[in-house]
Amino acid sequence: MKEVIEMNKEKFKIIIVIFIFSIIPACGLVYTNIKTPAPTLAIQTNAENQSKIGKASCTSYVWIIGIGDCSVTEAMKNGEIKKVHHVDAEVKSILLGIYERYTTVVYGE
Repeated sequence: MKEVIEMNKEKFKIIIVIFIFSIIPACGLVYTNIKTPAPTLAIQTNAENQSKIGKASCTSYVWIIGIGDCSVTEAMKNGEIKKVHHVDAEVKSILLGIYERYTTVVYGE
């Protein structure tokens, strides 16, 4: 009986680990490199074309230090953009976030 309980505990642990990793969207265990449209933002997207690109990044090291400005405003400034067409986000993560880089990419004119 004790062996059955121990076996069920191990199965339960495996199920919990699988569940946790299944709810993390597109996160690799060792390496992640994702490019995706940014979530809906309160930005006036009134540009007719996307002739300019501006990027702004922030970086996190060992879950302790986070530096940089990855705001839409900073990306617009870096790309000399006055009117936004759309915004994308890029996420790069190594070893479950020991190193992470988040980049906001703004397209516009």
